[in-house]
Amino acid sequence: MSRVFDQLKAAFEEGHARDITDLLTDAEFADGRATPAAVLIAVTEVHDDPQVILTQRPRDMRDHPGQVAFPGGKIDAGEDAVTAALREAEEELSLPREEVRVIGTSDLYQTGTGFAVTPVLGVVPPGLDLTPNPSEVEAWFEAPLALLLDRSNWTTNEVFWRGANRRYLEMDYNGFRIWGVTAAIIANLSRRISLERSA
Repeated sequence: MSRVFDQLKAAFEEGHARDITDLLTDAEFADGRATPAAVLIAVTEVHDDPQVILTQRPRDMRDHPGQVAFPGGKIDAGEDAVTAALREAEEELSLPREEVRVIGTSDLYQTGTGFAVTPVLGVVPPGLDLTPNPSEVEAWFEAPLALLLDRSNWTTNEVFWRGANRRYLEMDYNGFRIWGVTAAIIANLSRRISLERSA
């Protein structure tokens, strides 16, 4: 019996059973590029306060340097989104794929840098011995799922980028700036999952 898994699965299925037409996207900035990618939203099995595992990318990476991200990356040939997300989490954090109980895939997010990202939601045991790969992860941390899903905790900002105004969400958590693609994926997921209804 896994209380967090059961609650999230029920909320996930209920939330994805309805159409939502105004989810966040940066497709207008992508110039038609859409390289398939996947990320793992790994929620720890902590009954009173489930956490989400997040990473900070090295500052010398080509794509999204220094940004807070979910473990993830490009989908390789022959892979589906789930396989890619689990492989990337294992490569980046030594997170054993067999420890992830996958709930499902959520809404595709188009980044302005040309990636079509499929979020994969899963539940993992707390206290895993994670070891970051220094070439892909500068640091990792956990943030409360309830905090991330509450839209009132986010600030909306705007920047002029690639010839147009781009609005984005932002949150500072324990010195980590969560924004951009990661924030948008969380915001879209919050439209699908209500922790109150699943409690």
